[in-house]
Amino acid sequence: MISDRLFVYGTLMCGFDHPMARLLSAHADFIGEAHCRGRLYLVKHYPGLVLSDDPADIVHGELYRLREREAMLREFDMYEACGEGFPHPTEYLRQMLSVTLEDGSASEAWTYVYNWPVAELPRIESGRFLDEARHGRA
Repeated sequence: MISDRLFVYGTLMCGFDHPMARLLSAHADFIGEAHCRGRLYLVKHYPGLVLSDDPADIVHGELYRLREREAMLREFDMYEACGEGFPHPTEYLRQMLSVTLEDGSASEAWTYVYNWPVAELPRIESGRFLDEARHGRA
């Protein structure tokens, strides 16, 4: 299955004042708040998601349905510097994962997973990037 859903957890969220967040909200339907299993790290002024098998590791974000899947995924691949022409290993990889909505239902969605080492990066323990941004740490 090729999903038309995109899970975002950082600068693409609706509470973030960024041109790409505005592009997403203009070309996608907000489904709801969601979370996935993973750990969130503060890379610079943006976060990186690393997947985890530990049920205690939760990253919170938002789930969207892309109206023009292929065109929008190309745009976001370029924004995340993991589209065609970027040197490998890219900082992010787009991949499918399972996310859980607030009502407990599960959905498969695309997201951007951080692909570089995180040993020196601070972890966002809450799993909520916007909390960090609001407190001036991002």
